[in-house]
Amino acid sequence: MARSSNPVLSKPDAWQTAPVQSYSQYQTYAPGQGDVNAAQFGQPDVPAGRMTLDDVITKTAITLGLVTVVAALTFFAANTGLIPLPGLSVATIVAALVAFGAAMVVSLRRKVNPGFVLAYAAIEGVFVGGVSYIYAYLFGNGILPAAVLGTLVAAAATLGAYKYFRIKVSGRFRQMVAIGTMAYAGVLLVNLVLSFFGMSFITAGNMTGWALAASAIGVGLAVFNLILDFDFIEQGIAQGAVASESWRGAFGLTVTLVWLYLELLRLLSYFNRN
Repeated sequence: MARSSNPVLSKPDAWQTAPVQSYSQYQTYAPGQGDVNAAQFGQPDVPAGRMTLDDVITKTAITLGLVTVVAALTFFAANTGLIPLPGLSVATIVAALVAFGAAMVVSLRRKVNPGFVLAYAAIEGVFVGGVSYIYAYLFGNGILPAAVLGTLVAAAATLGAYKYFRIKVSGRFRQMVAIGTMAYAGVLLVNLVLSFFGMSFITAGNMTGWALAASAIGVGLAVFNLILDFDFIEQGIAQGAVASESWRGAFGLTVTLVWLYLELLRLLSYFNRN
């Protein structure tokens, strides 16, 4: 089965290894009832259930909702002085490192643990809230609603194009997006190291040709990864992945959407230097 370039959804056994070998023991529904599971009635998933689109949407809303709530609380704490700016910077860096570790734990585990997913969302919320406050402090509060709106519009437009234009994701497209994503991550890592020596070439608020090109590429790659995520989740549903796998799909979408939001924040900062 094809894989997404999203690191959360591209693990070797996401959807297809153990579930494929054990679907028969779970497929106890009568014909036409295969897409019904307890999650649709507000009850916990049961082993006999299958992942559905409703499951993924619901769990994505829960995960993103938790990120948003924690981010808002972090922003409020910083804005009211409960967390001083130096302390916020440290908390943001620590949250980024812990969130990365949590993401690796979730992506490497064979079975998705909802607790780890929600823990990641809470930690990521601290990071997003901290970054958002720093951007608002440097470039004005107007940059935040613009970035949020841009993220929602980009995600909706991407989903609409994928659904209504019936975009077919080819193996070559997946390979190109995966290579581009890894290369872009490498560029950001090099930029981070150079920033310690005052030589970074991608800096928020400093619009240069390199910075503008990097941000545009970052936004484009995030959108392309959304397309791969939609395709990957659709294939998981079609192959009858177990209901608990909807948490993996929700997690992958959350990672990509947060990435898109951060890229838009940096891109908008070039036009809000005052």
